[in-house]
Amino acid sequence: MRRGNPVTIRFAIRLVPIFTSNLALTTPEAIARQNIDSQLKNCGWVLQDMSDMNIMAGQGVAVREYQLTSGEADYGLYIDGKVAGVIEAKKEGSTLTGVETQTDKYAKGLPDGVPHYGLPLPFGYESTGIVTRFTNRFNPYPRSRELFTFHRPEELKRLLDIGDEKQLRQQLQSMPELEDDKLWPIQRVAITNLEKSLSENRPRSLIQMTMGSGKTFTAVSSVYRLIKFAGAQRILFLVDRNNLGKQTDKEFQSYVSPYNNYKFTEEYPVQRLTKNVIGESSKVVITTIQRLYSMLQG
Repeated sequence: MRRGNPVTIRFAIRLVPIFTSNLALTTPEAIARQNIDSQLKNCGWVLQDMSDMNIMAGQGVAVREYQLTSGEADYGLYIDGKVAGVIEAKKEGSTLTGVETQTDKYAKGLPDGVPHYGLPLPFGYESTGIVTRFTNRFNPYPRSRELFTFHRPEELKRLLDIGDEKQLRQQLQSMPELEDDKLWPIQRVAITNLEKSLSENRPRSLIQMTMGSGKTFTAVSSVYRLIKFAGAQRILFLVDRNNLGKQTDKEFQSYVSPYNNYKFTEEYPVQRLTKNVIGESSKVVITTIQRLYSMLQG
């Protein structure tokens, strides 16, 4: 039998994936919602879809793709079975201050018959999953401000319960006159101007005082008034060295109220952190920047 020349056969193989990925899961908007979902869960919210929502599944229920007469909000927020607010999600890098009008539109578009805490809805968030801004419409001059993360449901319920009259910024507008004769004139000016600035909805203020001018006593006096008259829930007092934390703690211990002659610590618990646990009843928490950073990093 005659044998022919060998034949070279060339061929190519094309691999066709059996499973294809959903590209929608990797869009910037989807990534933002994933981050928001994670934050909401960590803050105690029950996450649900609009199609199978159960608004009584927990004190706080966040409903995705929430349908309103004015459009679709990314999340509707229920507190104890009633709508309290909305969240508008945007991709990372978006300028959130320009999104407030959209959130405000959603806050006014609740369908008839849906139980709620008032219209427009009291609370509005704008978030990229990295940066989050919040508007509390109970405030006398509502405007958005940046937050570390979302509120827990119980905190929003507290804000709902105290209503318009006892909001922090509302009470800051009716602070009583300073009555402490132990304050030097420069300290009185500092506290008065600080309270004025906060009442005008300026969340950041700076008091600049020279060495030996009584900075810590000024701060303690201001903290006392914010808790007693403005309803501040908790004050974080940051220092950069342990010895300053001890000094500050002693200042709080020795402070005597000019309004009732009680010591600060007889009225309000003060805690200097030596462990990474904050007491639930602590009104003032003193800690170093280093410890706070380690706590935030887990």
